Amino acid sequence: MRYSKSLRFRVAASFATIGGLASLIIAGGLYLLVQEAGIGLIDETLSAEVQDYLARRARNPHSLPPATATLSGYVRPANVAEPPLPDALANLAPGRQDLTLSGTPYRIDVADKAGFRYYLLYNKTHFNQQQKKLVLYLVVFVALMMTVAGAMALWMAERVIEPVKELARRVRELDTDMITAHLAEDFPRDEVGELALTFQQTLSRLAAFIDRERAFTADVSHELRTPLAVIQGAAEVLLTSENLSAAERERLERIERSAAEMAELSSALLIMAREKEEARREPINVSTLVTESVEKHRHLLKNKAVEVQLELGEQPRLAVNPQLFASVVGNLIRNSFTHTDRGEVRLNLTEHQLIIADTGMGIPRDALSRIFMGRYKGEKSTGEGIGLSLVKKICDRYGWTIELTSEPGQGTHTTLTF
Repeated sequence: MRYSKSLRFRVAASFATIGGLASLIIAGGLYLLVQEAGIGLIDETLSAEVQDYLARRARNPHSLPPATATLSGYVRPANVAEPPLPDALANLAPGRQDLTLSGTPYRIDVADKAGFRYYLLYNKTHFNQQQKKLVLYLVVFVALMMTVAGAMALWMAERVIEPVKELARRVRELDTDMITAHLAEDFPRDEVGELALTFQQTLSRLAAFIDRERAFTADVSHELRTPLAVIQGAAEVLLTSENLSAAERERLERIERSAAEMAELSSALLIMAREKEEARREPINVSTLVTESVEKHRHLLKNKAVEVQLELGEQPRLAVNPQLFASVVGNLIRNSFTHTDRGEVRLNLTEHQLIIADTGMGIPRDALSRIFMGRYKGEKSTGEGIGLSLVKKICDRYGWTIELTSEPGQGTHTTLTF
C-alpha cells in the first residue's frame, strides 16, 4: 500500500517531526553558543591575566607568575624562584590552544615579550563539568519539547482532519435514496470543500445511473418474465397432445427447458442486481436440490456413454436463496454433463462441500485463470460465457469458495465449499 498509515497519524507525525527537529536545532544552537561564549570568557580572562602579569613583571622582574586553583603560569627562561616549565609546554608556539596535562584540561595562552616566553594556563575542569550539565539539561529539554510537540501534534491533527472526518461521516451515512444530498454545504472553498463538491457531483451522476438501472430492471422483470411464462405455458399445453411425433415432442421439450433455464437465469441476475441481501430464509435441503438439478439436466447425457454417480453422504441445510443456490449447482452440473462424452460424472455431497468430478474433455491450462471471468467462453462453448462468472459472484456474495482443477483430455474436478 502506498499509504499504510492513517491521515491523522501522518499529520501528527509531521507536526511532531517538525517540533522535534526544531527543538534539536535550538538545543544544538544553545550548546554551541554557550560553549563559544565560555571559551570567549576564558580567553578574555587569559588576556587580562597576561597583561596584568607583564605589567607586574615590568615593575618587578622577580615577580612570580600566577599560581591558583584556576590559573597557573610559567616563564622561559625561568628565574631560580620560578617553577620549572613542564616538558609538554616547551614546544608550544605563541597563541591560544587547548592541552591536557596529567589528565587535567587547560586553555593555554603563550606570549613572547622582551626575550621571555610567558605561558598562562587556565584550568578548564570546572568549565567542562558545567558543559556536561548543560548537555544533560539540553537532553531533558529536547525530550520535553518532543513530548509536548507530540501531544500538540495529535491535538492539531485532530483539528486539521476534522473536516475530512465530517465529509467521510456524511458519505458513510448517505442513504441510497438521498444520494443527491448537498454534501458540499458548510464546507469552505478549500481543498476539502473541493473534494466534497467532487463527491457531490459524482454521486449525482451515480444517482442518475441508479434510477436508469432501476427502471431497466423493472422493465426486464416484467417484459422478460411475461413472454417466458407464456412460452413455458404454451409448451406445456402442446406437450399434453397425444398426436405429437417423437421429433415434435423432443423439440417442444427443448423449448420448455430453454424457457425454464432463461427464467432461472433472469431471476438469478435480478436477485444479484439488488444491493441488499434478501430477508433471512428457512434453510433449504441441499441434497434434494442437487438431486433435482441432476435429473433436470440428465437430458444432456442422452446418447452418451456416461454414468452419473450421486453420493449423498450428508444432508446439509443452508439458509440461502434457493434460486441462487440452484443457479450455482445447475451451472456446474450443466458444464460437467455438456463436456463429458464418455466415462462418468461423480457428485459427492458432504457437510460443507459439493464435489463434482468428471472424465470429460478438460480445460486447457491457459484458460483456467480466466474461467470465472465475465463473458469468457471456451472454444467449444455455445453459451454467452456468463454461467461460471455468475457462479463466482454468487459464491463471493455468500462467502463460499469454488476451486476448479483440470487436465485436458482427463476431466475436471470442481469443489464448492459452503
